[in-house]
Amino acid sequence: MSTSLSVAATKNEARLGPVYLLAAILAGLVMPIQSRVNGALGTHLGDPVAASLVSFTTGLVLLVAVSIFLPSARAGAKLIPVALRERRFPRWYLVAGGVGAMVVVTQSLTVPLVGVALFTVALVTGQTIGSMLVDGIGFGPGGRRKINALRAVGAVLAIVGVLWAVSPRMASGEAIATLLVPLLLPVVVGFLMGFQSAMNGVQAQTYGTPVAATLMNFAVGAIMLGVILLVRLPFTGVPNPLPTQWWYYLGGPLGCVFIGLSAFLVKHLGVLLTGLGMIGGQLVGSLLIDLVLPAPGALVNAATVGGTLLTLGAVALASMAGSKRPKPRR
Repeated sequence: MSTSLSVAATKNEARLGPVYLLAAILAGLVMPIQSRVNGALGTHLGDPVAASLVSFTTGLVLLVAVSIFLPSARAGAKLIPVALRERRFPRWYLVAGGVGAMVVVTQSLTVPLVGVALFTVALVTGQTIGSMLVDGIGFGPGGRRKINALRAVGAVLAIVGVLWAVSPRMASGEAIATLLVPLLLPVVVGFLMGFQSAMNGVQAQTYGTPVAATLMNFAVGAIMLGVILLVRLPFTGVPNPLPTQWWYYLGGPLGCVFIGLSAFLVKHLGVLLTGLGMIGGQLVGSLLIDLVLPAPGALVNAATVGGTLLTLGAVALASMAGSKRPKPRR
């Protein structure tokens, strides 16, 4: 009976694989929108850390409301203290929420030095390497997934595609060698993002719903950003008043979609393929935004389109690199 159930589960996983991959790409699509909203909020407040705290807080409020009114989310939220008390997973997995805050802080520190393009390449490079390691050692909820040659080639091509897509925005006259030290920070944070997805996935599996895992993610991230803001306050001063337009507060809900889907998908796709799908979605979303609502300095040319298509092809290649069904985590 157990063999029949295992075969049925494998067939069902293979049938839903393209659906899960499409969901990862769609989740990645929301990230450029969130970045545009949070960027506008940071400009309005005059402080990107304050804008990030507002984004995390609005997302946290939304998740609390969902956990109150949605029965399955409410049941998952009730399991949080039980899981922590019984140590159903290592408590340090809660630091996954701090990784999202670290991405924001790293962005505010590094982008003025190296630019958005190089920051994106460094972050994606670290994220891809970290995701491969997480899948290779079986750290995620889906167990160990073999990184064969085809999947490794797909990961490398994804980095090349991102590099090609953002190449028009790179400063042509500046030597990249002089930027190696500032670029190490986004590489390290991107590396940690692979572990963040895995830790969120383990929490989602423990709570029985990704909503509870996302709730904890936003709670930890909001606390971390609040502490950073308080420490900086004597040096930076009080941020500007909050805006009245509603769309400034969409960053939090969009982040809920991204983190929640990531926590759900890593069990089915693995951390690497989930990350590559979201990276492809981010490039597609950025391309669409630059075409429809271009920001000052936005540039779309053959390299932008070609790099985006190459990245999507790399995602498809990595998804074709099948391996044996992973042994699930205990």
